[in-house]
Amino acid sequence: MIAIIDYDAGNLKSVEKALASLGYESVITRDRQEILRADKVILPGVGAFGDAMHQLKKYEMDKVVKEVAAENKPLLGICLGLQLLFEGSEESEGVEGLGLLKGSIVRFSDEHGLKIPHIGWNSLDLKNNGRLFRGISDGAYVYFVHSYYLRAQESEIVKATTTYGDLVDASVEKDSIFACQFHPEKSSTVGLSILKNFAELDTQEGA
Repeated sequence: MIAIIDYDAGNLKSVEKALASLGYESVITRDRQEILRADKVILPGVGAFGDAMHQLKKYEMDKVVKEVAAENKPLLGICLGLQLLFEGSEESEGVEGLGLLKGSIVRFSDEHGLKIPHIGWNSLDLKNNGRLFRGISDGAYVYFVHSYYLRAQESEIVKATTTYGDLVDASVEKDSIFACQFHPEKSSTVGLSILKNFAELDTQEGA
């Protein structure tokens, strides 16, 4: 069973539908025990960093996410869910993130003359043998919707990058924590392969 955390700030139904199309059972929930009983957990997210952290705390899901990480249970952050795993964001100065990973969430530079938010398909430059990308070719295209992006502090946790004027750390992996700035649930067959790789992770392998 895969738990999808519900904190009124996520792209929940699309993730649930994508997992169902792959044959995996999932549940959208904010019940602590149900989340902790799950084999794997997904933290989706759309919207503003500060609002999302407020919602996580309102439902005490911030504590639950940290419990999941402490148990070395595979955890996948998607889009804003990736950003929340870090310490903070330029979008919401003074608001602390979950702090499970180290890095900066910064706004795209205006100097490149590109439209912000970044909306559309971009190719990935794969690196460091990410487990989410097994069987996926370098240069595969995925779907992004975001105005802020990650600069990871630890280069070794970065498993994919893309370029949209600025160099974007598009996916990270550290121990049992995985995250994608893009939306695998909206990224056609490549995205479904990424979700399948996550769903099939051996729990001990994620530890």
